[in-house]
Amino acid sequence: MSAVANANEVISTIEIDASPERVFRALASKEVCDWWVRPGIFDTREWTGDLRPGGRWRATGIGKGGNPYALEGDFLEVDAPRKLVHTWHLVGAPGAPTTVSYLLEETDDGTRLTFRHSGFVSPEACTNTGIAWETSFQRLVEILAA
Repeated sequence: MSAVANANEVISTIEIDASPERVFRALASKEVCDWWVRPGIFDTREWTGDLRPGGRWRATGIGKGGNPYALEGDFLEVDAPRKLVHTWHLVGAPGAPTTVSYLLEETDDGTRLTFRHSGFVSPEACTNTGIAWETSFQRLVEILAA
C-alpha cells in the first residue's frame, strides 16, 4: 500500500479486509476522524457531511504546531458502496479545490480501494499530500481489520 504522486495527482490502491459497505461507511461518515490523521502534522477531530451529490462536507482538526485547520468540499458522485467523489479544499488556502475519488471493488478478501486525488498546482503539494494519504490509509486498514 503506497501512494504514488506525480506532478498533479496522487494514486493509490489499497486492499482492505472489510466489505465495501463497511469501507464506504468509513470514507463518508464521522469515522473519518479515526483515520484522517498524521501524527504531529494533522489530527482530524470533527467531520460533518450531507452525503448526496451536491451535498457538502467539512472536517476540522489540529494541525502542525497546534494550529487549527478546516477542510471542506462538495460531493460530486455518491454511489454507495461502489464510488465516492468529492472536492477537497483547505479553508483559507489559495487556489481551486482538488478532487478526491474512491472506487471500491469487492474481492475474495474484502475490498480493493482505488484512490485518486487530483488537481494539484505544484508537485510539492502533490508529494506532501501523497505522504499524508499513505499514513491515513495505513490507519484505515488497521481500524477496519480490527
